[in-house]
Amino acid sequence: MDDWRLTNQEEYLYSRILKKVRFSDISTDDHEHCSFCWAKFGKEEGMLDEGYCTTDNYHWICLKCFSDFKDLFKWKVE
Repeated sequence: MDDWRLTNQEEYLYSRILKKVRFSDISTDDHEHCSFCWAKFGKEEGMLDEGYCTTDNYHWICLKCFSDFKDLFKWKVE
């Protein structure tokens, strides 16, 4: 697949278990970025507040990128 958002994420995101969350409910950081498109998650107006993250809350994926890559990366949602 030729997509500008794919930059070797398979090394750390292939076949991972993800959870759908609200950023404001689980993060103490001021913001995070989607691991694919770099959209910004945060608590400020205009930032994304909902998406998917790995169970350790380290890697974040926006709803659009999740939809686009869920089959390619074989993600499971808890």
